[in-house]
Amino acid sequence: MTDSLQGHKARKRFGQNFLHDDNIIQQIVAAFAPEQGQLAVEIGPGLGALTQYLLPALQHLHVVELDRDLAARLPQTLAGLGQLTIHQVDALAFNFSQLANQTPQLRVIGNLPYNISTPLIFHLLSHSQSIQDMVFMLQKEVVDRLGAEPDTADYGRLSVMVQYRCQVDWLLAVPPEAFNPAPKVQSAVVKLTPWQKSPYNCVNESLLQQVVSTAFNQRRKTLRNCLKGLASDADFEAVSINPNLRAEVLSVQQFVQLTNQLDSHVST
Repeated sequence: MTDSLQGHKARKRFGQNFLHDDNIIQQIVAAFAPEQGQLAVEIGPGLGALTQYLLPALQHLHVVELDRDLAARLPQTLAGLGQLTIHQVDALAFNFSQLANQTPQLRVIGNLPYNISTPLIFHLLSHSQSIQDMVFMLQKEVVDRLGAEPDTADYGRLSVMVQYRCQVDWLLAVPPEAFNPAPKVQSAVVKLTPWQKSPYNCVNESLLQQVVSTAFNQRRKTLRNCLKGLASDADFEAVSINPNLRAEVLSVQQFVQLTNQLDSHVST
C-alpha cells in the first residue's frame, strides 16, 4: 500500500492524518491480537493501513468511514483479503450495539480523528455493555487524561467516567512522523476494557454523570460551591468527604459513594 496516498488529499475537516509507519502499525495490530471469527469494527479505516492486516486475520471486519471517497476505494484496496462491511456514516451517530448479538462481544479499534475523540469515546461508553475491548490511537494528551490518577493536572471528568466504565492500559507512544500529514501533537495508543464485573456499585449512573460533570465544571472551586444545590454538608459528612476539597482530589470510588448518597434522597 505504498502508493495508497496517491489520489487522496487528507481532509482537515475530517481530522485526517494517515498512519504509514509499518512498525507502529504492526505493534498496534499485535496489541489488538485479532482472531478469525471475532466480531470487530474499525473506526476511520482511512487508506486501510490497519485494515490490511486486520481483515485477513478476522476474515470479516466492519468499518465505519465518514469520507465517501475513502469508503468507495476500500473494496478495491483490500480486495481478496476477506469480507469487508462498510458503514459510510458518522461514528458519533453509529449504533455500535446493533452489531452485537450477545454481550459483550464487539471489539473496536481505530485511529480516531483527534477533533472528535472525546465525544466519540463518550458515545462508545454508552454502548460498553456490547463491547469486549477497544484499542485506539489518540492524541497523547487525551490518553494521559484517560488514565490519570486523582490529584493530578490531567485528572478530570473524562478520567472519572472512563475509569468508571473501563480498565485503562497505556500501550505505546507514536511520533508525529508516523503520519502523513504529520500532526502537530504527540500521539499514543491506549486499550480500554469495559469491566465485566465493575469494581464500583453505582445505583444511578445518570446522576453520577451529572455529579462528575458539575464538580469539574469549575475545577478551581471547592466541592461545596460546585455542587451547591445537589449536595449538602450532611451528604459530604455521610460519605466522609471534605466539602472544602476540589473535585480533582476525589477518586472514582468517592464520586460513586457521593452519588449513591445523593440518590438516597431521590429514592426516599
